[in-house]
Amino acid sequence: MKQKQASSTAEYMALFRSLESFRPRKDRLFEDKMAIGFLNPALQMAARLSRIPIIGRFVPRYIDKQWPGALSSGIARTRFIDDALKKELTNGVRQVVILGAGYDCRAYRIHGIERARVYEVDYPSTLTAKRERLQAMLGRLPRHVTFSEIDFNRQHLGDVLAATGFDKTGRSFFIWEGVTSYLTGHAVDSTLEFVGKAPSGSGIIFTYIHKGVLDDPESFEGTGNVTNLLRKKDEPWTFGFYPDELPAYLEALGLKLVEDVSAAEYRARYMRPGSRNIKGYEFHRIALASRTSPAPPGDPSPVGTR
Repeated sequence: MKQKQASSTAEYMALFRSLESFRPRKDRLFEDKMAIGFLNPALQMAARLSRIPIIGRFVPRYIDKQWPGALSSGIARTRFIDDALKKELTNGVRQVVILGAGYDCRAYRIHGIERARVYEVDYPSTLTAKRERLQAMLGRLPRHVTFSEIDFNRQHLGDVLAATGFDKTGRSFFIWEGVTSYLTGHAVDSTLEFVGKAPSGSGIIFTYIHKGVLDDPESFEGTGNVTNLLRKKDEPWTFGFYPDELPAYLEALGLKLVEDVSAAEYRARYMRPGSRNIKGYEFHRIALASRTSPAPPGDPSPVGTR
């Protein structure tokens, strides 16, 4: 991350959500009316062009050609996480922590979330840009949202949340979308260790990339253009998990893996075969874990040995 520049990947995800929101109501997976407000003029134009019959088809096609699978994977994972959050809110969670919040608008578009305390945690430059645009769109910042600045690679999540009134004794749900792949192993360990000490009934949903794409980029199709783009934006992938190692890793931190699905699997839940380009980006995964019992003493982290 560049210290004085908001995340480029956050803007691309906002573009994807905007494109989905402009699809016909019967076809779209969700609606995020605010996403377009986080785009630069060129991307705003692309989003608006997508609404024009025939011409609009070329916008997602161009994205699919440049970064195969990125659009459909990003949209399906947004819906997957939306559904998990709605379930937690229905079950009584009153603290939602969005880690690496970027231009995520769940705090403003998910029904019932206004009754919870939402903590949006991210890099200072990204949060500054987000607050400015929210202020412009909403007129004032919502009272149920607290913004917490963090550099995951240098600061501990517990310290940051403690400074903003977070109740560590309250049941909480953590969302960590599109972030772990840009961090150090130590930062991922530290964050998940904190979640593993949350009260029973708390949980986390997070995305990660299959570590094989870091060890052998040729092991997955369609990674070349994506990795080149990320390097140009100074946001390269740096971290991943091997799926078969994840259950034991989480268990050592006091977390139980509930579900771990690939891009192909979570797209299949929401997208009809043949309805969109749903190939590619298979190295992206979503994991859902719950807080079960106290974590064992000592340093449980196996990341340094992977």
